Amino acid sequence: MRSRFASILLGAILTLSFSAAPSSAQELESWELGINYPGEDPTNPFLLSDEGTAKVEYFVENSGLTEITVEFEFNIPFSGEHEAPEGETISAGSNESFELKISGIDVLSQDAEKKEKFSITATITARQGIPDPLSSSQNREGDLEIPSIFDLALEIAEPFGPMNAGSETILTVTVTNNGNAQDGVGEVDVKDDCPLLSTDNGLDSLLSGNIEAGKEKDANLKVTASESHPKRHCDITVTVTSKREMSGGGNAIAEGEVRVTVEPPPTGDSGSSNQGDGSSNSEDSIESNLPAPGVIVTISGLLWALFFPRDESERKILRKTRY
Repeated sequence: MRSRFASILLGAILTLSFSAAPSSAQELESWELGINYPGEDPTNPFLLSDEGTAKVEYFVENSGLTEITVEFEFNIPFSGEHEAPEGETISAGSNESFELKISGIDVLSQDAEKKEKFSITATITARQGIPDPLSSSQNREGDLEIPSIFDLALEIAEPFGPMNAGSETILTVTVTNNGNAQDGVGEVDVKDDCPLLSTDNGLDSLLSGNIEAGKEKDANLKVTASESHPKRHCDITVTVTSKREMSGGGNAIAEGEVRVTVEPPPTGDSGSSNQGDGSSNSEDSIESNLPAPGVIVTISGLLWALFFPRDESERKILRKTRY
């Protein structure tokens, strides 16, 4: 009897053990870590902003019968920083969502459209407040993508000095690609506020080819002032538009301005005209210092009468006059 009872008891224990094992294993795996990918497609990357930031929503689903406490670890590429919960407790039969904020990535120092993976790891540290020695964990990954930044800068070299009416000067215009992707100039616009000033098409050479990131390209703009141009300060403005941004539907522009001073043309006969004026003045001065004609005639008549008297009566008159 004892042997038979022992056999029955042993069989019951083994039966309970085998029937409980699958249930325990199922309970241990009744949770899931997940990431909400763009377009619900794990192959789609998370695109960083121009400031090097991104937000990733992730979740933990606990479909088991016990409460779980989870700790999170994050691995961020491109030397980025992150802000997210370090750990959370998820009730049985619930789904909790969280947000991972990524920042501090210098996108301009990276090539456009470059991708690297980030990862989130969740580890169960306790069940129903009791430490879990198994430390079950799950890991999920996603891609971070560097955006294409189109940033052109424009600089116009200052003129060497004023220009004369009827002459021309050359202005050097330099366009620099400060973005992280290959770009180019899609449009060029030149304006000035002097109607008698004209510019050529020298900047059209900027439209050909591309400018690599961190590189520059320059061209010369010829400015001509009409011979009748008055003395004036003329402001010249050059605007260029990013070729890549235009194709993307944007309107990234760069602008520069420079002031050109136009002086009257030099005159070659200014000295002779001054001499003429001087001679005229001296003649006027000389004429103004001579005695009047009437005085000269009177003096001449007296002298003639003194030296050439005609008769005695005239001599007497002269003698009386003299004395």
